[in-house]
Amino acid sequence: MIRINDISKSFGDRLVLDTISGEFEKGKTNLIIGASGTGKSVLLKCIVGLIQPDQGTVFYDRRNFSEAGKTLKTEIRREIGMLFQGGALFDSKNVEQNVMFPLDILTTMPLADKKERVHFCLQRVGLEKAASKMPSELSGGMKKRVGIARAIVNNPNYLFCDEPNSGLDPQTSILIDELISEITHEYNITTIVVTHDMNSVLGIGEKIMFIYMGRKLWEGSQQDVMNSGVKELDDFVFVNKVMKSLKAR
Repeated sequence: MIRINDISKSFGDRLVLDTISGEFEKGKTNLIIGASGTGKSVLLKCIVGLIQPDQGTVFYDRRNFSEAGKTLKTEIRREIGMLFQGGALFDSKNVEQNVMFPLDILTTMPLADKKERVHFCLQRVGLEKAASKMPSELSGGMKKRVGIARAIVNNPNYLFCDEPNSGLDPQTSILIDELISEITHEYNITTIVVTHDMNSVLGIGEKIMFIYMGRKLWEGSQQDVMNSGVKELDDFVFVNKVMKSLKAR
C-alpha cells in the first residue's frame, strides 16, 4: 500500500499539484486519470521520488519515504519497478541487456542467475524469442512489453506505469493493460497507472483517482466512475467517448 498526504508542487508561479491525498491499494491496479497537462505524471514522479514535492509526505507501507535517509530510500527504490511512457529502452543494448539493467545496478547476482531471471521475465511477457533483438527491431507494443519485463525483473513490491498505452493501437493497448493487470494480481503488487484512456479505466481500473487542474476531485471504483456526479469527470468521460467514436470511423 502507498499513501500520500497533502502533496503539493509548483514550478515557478504555476501550481501543478494542490494538496493531494489518497491511498493506493496492494494487489490492485490503481489508476490516476485526467486530461493531459493536469498534473498526473508530476504526481507519479513525486511518489517515486523523481521530483521533490514542495510539501506533503509519501508512505510506502508505513515507511515515510519523504523523510527517509539515504539507506531507507535506497531500500525502497530497490522495491520499485517503473514503466516509462516511451518505454525508455537503451538503443545500444539488446532486449536481454535492457531487461538485465536493473539487476546490474541493484544486485550482486551472478551473471547466470541474472540471465535466468531475465529470460523468465521475457517469457512472462511473451518475448522469450526476442532476447537478442535490438530496440530498433521492435514494434511499439513489443517495446512496452520489454519495458514491463524490465520493470518486474527485480521482483518489485510497487509498479508504476506512466501512460503505458501512449502511441499504441487499441488492440495492443488492451493487451498491455491485461498484462499489467495479470502481473499485479499474480505477484500481489501495488500498481499505479497514469492514463487518460477510458478503455483502461473500464478495463483494468480497480481504484481510480481523478485529477483536474492539479487537484483531486474524485476517488472511487470502476463501477462508480460513470455516475460520479462530478461535472469535470463527467466531461472527461464524455470527451473520451467522442474521441473513441471518431477514431472508430
